[in-house]
Amino acid sequence: MRALASNKASIWRSLLCCLFTLLPALGYADTFGVEVKNAEITLQGNSYVLSADMDYRLSARALEALQNGVPLYWDIHIKVQQHRDYFWDKTLASSGIRYRIQYHALLNMYRVRNEGSGELYNFSTLSAALDLMSTIHGFHVMDRPVGASTERYAVGIKVTLDRDALPLPLRPIAYTNPQWYLSSDWTLWPLIK
Repeated sequence: MRALASNKASIWRSLLCCLFTLLPALGYADTFGVEVKNAEITLQGNSYVLSADMDYRLSARALEALQNGVPLYWDIHIKVQQHRDYFWDKTLASSGIRYRIQYHALLNMYRVRNEGSGELYNFSTLSAALDLMSTIHGFHVMDRPVGASTERYAVGIKVTLDRDALPLPLRPIAYTNPQWYLSSDWTLWPLIK
């Protein structure tokens, strides 16, 4: 009987230890990450163009790494899919934007580079650097599809932190520490033809 009571107490202690280990991670759940605030796609001429606003909130670990000169790579994924009743949805267009943000301590400045176009921007504050990455205006997604007007299309946007681009010693930590889970969910909305 004593062994059973001792075993139950041991189980409760283990559960409490697990709970106290997870509490710090649960406390950070809403304080960091990326959120797509607003996104819309419009028809300009014969092309669909995207405008979107995102909100980047860096965790303490990501901010510390950035302040120590570690570049952070952000990918903005954009896709257009055709809804099909009997098969998987067909992806009509898939494109993206890749940004690299890095802090240069010697210059006391943040540098943002659009990896696709090669454009380079310098900022004196982190908030100004994140503001540049937070706004997309007039990004060409695809040409107007030719098809029946009854077909249904959906547009999606997602922002991810590329943890594989982090320096090798930091990657295991980035995959196990919840403060490095900074990616957004897919934001989907119907495309009006």
